[in-house]
Amino acid sequence: MLAPMTTHSHDHRPAVRPVRRRARAIFAAVLIPALLATVVAGAVLWPRAQERPVLETTAPGMTFHRVTVEAVDAAAPDAADQVRGTLGDGTEVWVLVPPEYLSQVAPGDRITVAYVAEAAAEGTPYVFVDHVRGPPLAVLAVLFAVGVVLVARWRGLAALVGLGVSLAVLGTFTLPALLEGRPALPVALVTSSAIMFVVLYLAHGFSTRTSTALVGTLVGLVVTAGLAAWAGDAAHLTGLSGEYALDLQSSAPLTDLRAVLLCGMVLAGLGVLNDVTITQASAVWELHAGSPRASWSELFGRGMRIGRDHIASTVYTIVFAYLGASLPLVLLVSISDRPILQSLTSGEIAEEVARTLVGSIGLVLAIPVTTAIAATAVRSAAHGVLDPAPGGDPDGAPRDGAQHAAVARRT
Repeated sequence: MLAPMTTHSHDHRPAVRPVRRRARAIFAAVLIPALLATVVAGAVLWPRAQERPVLETTAPGMTFHRVTVEAVDAAAPDAADQVRGTLGDGTEVWVLVPPEYLSQVAPGDRITVAYVAEAAAEGTPYVFVDHVRGPPLAVLAVLFAVGVVLVARWRGLAALVGLGVSLAVLGTFTLPALLEGRPALPVALVTSSAIMFVVLYLAHGFSTRTSTALVGTLVGLVVTAGLAAWAGDAAHLTGLSGEYALDLQSSAPLTDLRAVLLCGMVLAGLGVLNDVTITQASAVWELHAGSPRASWSELFGRGMRIGRDHIASTVYTIVFAYLGASLPLVLLVSISDRPILQSLTSGEIAEEVARTLVGSIGLVLAIPVTTAIAATAVRSAAHGVLDPAPGGDPDGAPRDGAQHAAVARRT
């Protein structure tokens, strides 16, 4: 008599789920308090003023108009530095243009002009203010958004939404708080933490991998904030050397310029820090998916080889980004009669140097931290799919590496 046929299932998902839940519970134990601290600190630091300071740049009786340039005419009635143009209603006017801008104005250009009534009796009441740059900048913005969505699809769209949220946080919390003289580093940390919680999960989804990148980013932010505080004190950085420092101080007397400088140090490297942490976390996950049986040390070592390349390229990115933004200042330094070391350690240049170095150090330290956390998390998240012992599972069936890789990718 034949024994009844029985089936023996080797579905290991029940073994995987408790370990994955443990990994998520550990991240929750770290990230939920961080989120609560961000919310509470944000409520405490939230700006209370009913009205913001106003920087008055328009004199009484001054109005602004747009003019289409018809000709740069040296035969202007009262001055050589004038151009002829037409207002929106077709009225022909003469516009006084400063000599340094005259060569930048050509027929067909759209420019913004100020009408100064008091100058009407002495000559032309229209004075050049700036070029109209809205349309070309709008085209660039549209091309950027379309390119991001076409290449990254839904994830790119989520990133654009995250960018909008980030700008909203800056506009509603960070800037008003600084204008009220709130402490710089708490404002910077609350801003950065809030932005990262939204941006990372919105763009990359709720997963152990994203949580790993978020923890690495938060560690990098704390290190950057600590370094910024130390550098500000040790190097006596005041924030008074900037081009607009005195204007800001006179218009918003509650603003602490040194606080603005320190907050800027933390925010300046936020985007690059986010980039390297999410890249490192993804790299470790993919390494583990390709080599499911790799040990923690192997994953960490391979991930750090990728991280070292990332560090090398990203440091160049930070330095040249600041160099390009401050190129006129760099040119002045290059022709200065002072020694180069003295120039680099003085005033505004010292602030730029400190900002670059502080951001770079925080970035460099975030990479090994993120890699170590990712190597630990990915093995914990997929634990239970690999053999608990060299011979296979307790029932003697071989484990499936493809199943293990699939689990790792889902986390």
